Amino acid sequence: MIQRKLGKGGVGVSAIGLGCMGMSEFYGPSKMDDAESIRVIHRYLDAGGNFLDTADMYGVGRNEVLVGKAIAGRRAHVVLATKFGNVRGANGEFLGVRGDARYVRECCEASLARLKVDVIDLYYQHRVDPNVPIEETIGAMAELVTAGKVRHLGLSEAAPATIRRAAAVHAIAALQTEYSLWSRDPEDGILATVRELGIAFVAYSPLGRGFLTGQYKTFEDLPADDFRRNHPRFQGENFLKNLDLVKRVEALSKAKGCAPAQLALAWVLAQGDDVIPIPGTKTRRYLDENLGALDVRLTPRELSDIDAAFPAGSTSGDRYAPRAMQAVNR
Repeated sequence: MIQRKLGKGGVGVSAIGLGCMGMSEFYGPSKMDDAESIRVIHRYLDAGGNFLDTADMYGVGRNEVLVGKAIAGRRAHVVLATKFGNVRGANGEFLGVRGDARYVRECCEASLARLKVDVIDLYYQHRVDPNVPIEETIGAMAELVTAGKVRHLGLSEAAPATIRRAAAVHAIAALQTEYSLWSRDPEDGILATVRELGIAFVAYSPLGRGFLTGQYKTFEDLPADDFRRNHPRFQGENFLKNLDLVKRVEALSKAKGCAPAQLALAWVLAQGDDVIPIPGTKTRRYLDENLGALDVRLTPRELSDIDAAFPAGSTSGDRYAPRAMQAVNR
């Protein structure tokens, strides 16, 4: 398994991580197959992967419990990342974002208990709290490092100015933000900022929430309880326009002799050795397909052809509904 570094001289992680969110929520159906999800995680680890990504909000804690079960007895071979900051109620309702010091400490203790581990390798602030100075949040997270409960700190969906302020308080190992052929916002200042500061870039949803795989031909292909139905990019005319872009990816992947998902992941991997995509999947079949992207080498000409077929800014619709968009790049 090819490895990349988290930050300057940081821990080595698999070039392709495993996002675990969809194993517990959001991508339907509502009843999840935990046994199969654990088999997926084990297959990933057996293939030489080591970078697992979860968060306290996924399944309102259930995903951390699931990941904890999957890594029991294999903890030494895992670089474990989780997050805090998105507050949810007991029934799953979203209650906003918190980054105050007390909440940081409470969330860390709760995550350690659910994961059944003594230390979190990479602890992210999932969203930036606009009502709490980033210095307070990172200061509290740094205390967790001093206490031996966290090894490295990360941010998610933070703007360049916020990243700089955070890095002035404590070293930041990774920034996690959506990045793919159809979400290229980080190219507008964020990638340059993290590279200047020696911070790794972890790309979530590198397959465009599954859209770039070519699996979805109509809106009705999405399960009834799938949260992507609420995303503008999956709705109405936006869906049809984006489908035309995906058809171009399918044509390019056919010429390359690989799956559309592999081409899309290979493109992300080609954006720099400091970029680490973390595609999620609930099946071993698609896990194997995703890991196969490591064998796809794109030439400069092929990268140019991909950019021409799917230029930055060509995706139709925002990546989240309006309220959620207010919490990104903050």
